[in-house]
Amino acid sequence: MPFWRLYYHIVWATYNREPLIAPELEKELYGYLTGKAVALESILHAIGGTPDHVHVVVSVPPKVALATFIGMLKGSSSYHVNHLPGAAGNFGWQDEYGVVSFAERHLPQVIRYVQRQKEHHQTGQLWDLLEHVGETSPDSQSSA
Repeated sequence: MPFWRLYYHIVWATYNREPLIAPELEKELYGYLTGKAVALESILHAIGGTPDHVHVVVSVPPKVALATFIGMLKGSSSYHVNHLPGAAGNFGWQDEYGVVSFAERHLPQVIRYVQRQKEHHQTGQLWDLLEHVGETSPDSQSSA
């Protein structure tokens, strides 16, 4: 078995950034994402978010392509949510996502940031690098 220590922060948003992650759905969704990450042989260090996006801190083994891993999390979780009893069937994710790698020494700070997502968004104390979904940051797009 190879030795590896890889740390990633991944963020992605709901379709059209609609506030689809209601409080009653959050626990189910986060539990599903955690289980899927484990099934893909990765280590989920933290998960958090707001009604319109999700952050995960994860270690993904090198045998799993990161884009494939993210696609599996997004696709399977969307399917899962849409097939819950009483689901309207309109839950989905945007195609884009943001991912950054970081050193192990930063793991505690990144975990803390993700776990306190709601607080950070309420106070506006955001780490821009960790909020990017796609080519521009959703929270600081320019009005050109």
